[in-house]
Amino acid sequence: MNVIDKARELGQLIQADERYAAYCRAKEANDKDESLQQLINEFQTKRVELNMEMSKDDRSAERLTALDDEIKSLYGTIMANENMAAYNEAKNAMDHMLSQINMVITGSANGEDPMTCPTEQSSCSGSCATCGGCH
Repeated sequence: MNVIDKARELGQLIQADERYAAYCRAKEANDKDESLQQLINEFQTKRVELNMEMSKDDRSAERLTALDDEIKSLYGTIMANENMAAYNEAKNAMDHMLSQINMVITGSANGEDPMTCPTEQSSCSGSCATCGGCH
């Protein structure tokens, strides 16, 4: 078995993980939520309108403010949607898992012991005075 085969095996394990299943369910719920999709389309339309207004030589400060307020309001409504909240939570869990996997792979590729290399980002302050050393 080679490295690519193991990567494929890891892919299968990721897809068998509950975080992946929760992410898929949340994404599907978002896609099926017609009111949410309508809000997202409105949001995107307003962003295009804002960009178009900003690119004009004779742009209207009032129009820019109004569009910005509409965009912020739509964003707040979108983020308050229960399906969007569930999606964001599931996506964050997936992103965290993938970040941990990446840390192990990167550490291993840099010569660290795959069984003990960290799975979380260190909180390096940039000062070496109190540091135990870089990996």
